[in-house]
Amino acid sequence: MKIQKRKRGDFIVRIVLVLILFNLVTDCSRPSEEKDQTKGAYYSNKYDNLFISLLDKKDSEIKAKIDSAFKQLFYGNDDTQRVYYPVKDDMAYIEDTGNKDVRTEGMSYGMMIAVQLNKKTEFDRLWKWSKTYMQHSSGPGKGYFSWHCKTAGTVLDSNSASDGEEWFVMSLLFASARWGNGEGIYNYEAEAQNILNAMLNKKESSDERNVVTNMFNRKEKQVVFVPSGEADDFTDPSYHLPHYYELWGRWAESNNKFWYATADTSRSFFKRTTNPVTGLAPDYAHFDGSPIDPWNGGKDDFRFDAWRVAMNIAMDYEWFAKDDWEVKECNKLLDFFYSQGINNYGNQYTLDGKKLGDDHSTGLVAANAVACLASTSNKRKNFVEALWNVSIPTGQYRYYDGMLYMLGMLQVSGNFRIYKLK
Repeated sequence: MKIQKRKRGDFIVRIVLVLILFNLVTDCSRPSEEKDQTKGAYYSNKYDNLFISLLDKKDSEIKAKIDSAFKQLFYGNDDTQRVYYPVKDDMAYIEDTGNKDVRTEGMSYGMMIAVQLNKKTEFDRLWKWSKTYMQHSSGPGKGYFSWHCKTAGTVLDSNSASDGEEWFVMSLLFASARWGNGEGIYNYEAEAQNILNAMLNKKESSDERNVVTNMFNRKEKQVVFVPSGEADDFTDPSYHLPHYYELWGRWAESNNKFWYATADTSRSFFKRTTNPVTGLAPDYAHFDGSPIDPWNGGKDDFRFDAWRVAMNIAMDYEWFAKDDWEVKECNKLLDFFYSQGINNYGNQYTLDGKKLGDDHSTGLVAANAVACLASTSNKRKNFVEALWNVSIPTGQYRYYDGMLYMLGMLQVSGNFRIYKLK
């Protein structure tokens, strides 16, 4: 009996060891982001509303504020308020009112705002205009979009700006999850997957001007500034959207491991490209994070593109909370802007904090309020209050400030949400 018990015990031990080994192997094959499901809105489905937690605003007040912003920016006065313009019976464009043109940046932002607010009519109108006038249907750039068009639809520049495609993909995937897929161009998921596939199926890279290349450098695992031979050797920090790549890793038809790796790379990139004292990022950067000014336009400084870096870092933390460095970065950034004067800090700086522009811009006010989603600073209330109190942008240059204001209102209020594909 003792021998039999011993054999039975050895057999049980072996089984336990096999199960442990199997679990270890299985766990190693899972993406690291699936191991900790205790933090982040992706796992909890809970979204912070800083207008409530910091300002004690009521839901009705917040809804009225957001509704007012949407109504003004989409349906306000043609000349001084709106940026959304319907065309014919089934199309519309978002106008860069300062330059009197249409950009993939604005079109994709408009679509994201529409899906977050459950505005399907506006979403479909913007998407059809984008498909009709901006997307390449053939040739080397097939699947990409011309970043820059006239309001009548004539292409001004056939090259692509990578952020437009990124936001198109994410808004289309959310539309699919929220509304379901329709026919033709309204099969949102299929359209998103086509763009994702196009991003990684061109030439890897090139030094030749106007040669269309991948939108993401496979070796560096980073988004490129422009997918062409003249501008695919560096990146734009504000184009790095790790929280989007995390979702693509789950939902893309292919290249899933690449998208997960790209999310991790972007988080590491943020640490290298932001100034260790001020927290400021440059408009453009080498893949190692160091600033670059390729056309002598001051793009190695903190300028208009770079406002959005804080939004991307904070939303990544809000959704996935994978790296506590993001908390420290947002604290550092808020400390810097607070030191510059909460109500009058400038809108452009060198990375070490020398002011280059005196304007106090609504878009940057919005971006800094979004940073509060990841921050633990006791100054958070000041920045969120500043967004609450600032006026909805009007006038000739309302486009960029207005889009960031609208996105900021949604993000700070907890209304910028993940709609999950099944």
